[in-house]
This record gives sequence, C-alpha cells and structure tokens, in this order.
Amino acid sequence: MHILAIALVLMVVGYTLQAVMQKQQVRKPPSLDDFEVPQIEEGTPHAVVFGDGWLQGWQVLWYGNYRTKKVKSKAGKK
Repeated sequence: MHILAIALVLMVVGYTLQAVMQKQQVRKPPSLDDFEVPQIEEGTPHAVVFGDGWLQGWQVLWYGNYRTKKVKSKAGKK
C-alpha cells in the first residue's frame, strides 16, 4: 500500500512540475524573407537533364505556393 501512495504522490508532483515549467512560446508566422532558396538571375541558361546526372551549380526555377494570408476552413460547420 505504501508503494502505491508513493507512486501516486510522485505522479502528481511530476504532473504539477510539468504544468508549471511548460512555457507557451508565441511565434510569429514566417514571411517570404525567412526562406532561403537560391534563385537564378535573368539570362542564366537552364540545364535540362534527362535521367540521373550531377550538375556543378543547381538552380531553383520555382518553389512552393507560400501564402501570405491565413487559411480559413469551414470544416465541420454547417
């Protein structure tokens, strides 16, 4: 019976410490400036590779559909 009481007390103390030490971090949403994607300059030739191959420098011609507005969904609402 004593072991059960000790385990219960330790569980309550651990839960309390976890709740007290938990910090809510407020993060700002990322902007487009936060992403580091290499971009090509105008007039740079584009390499076309069919299959596997290694290139000296790599280029990103297009990336992602990053949004600047909050996505709103009406799921579950009628």
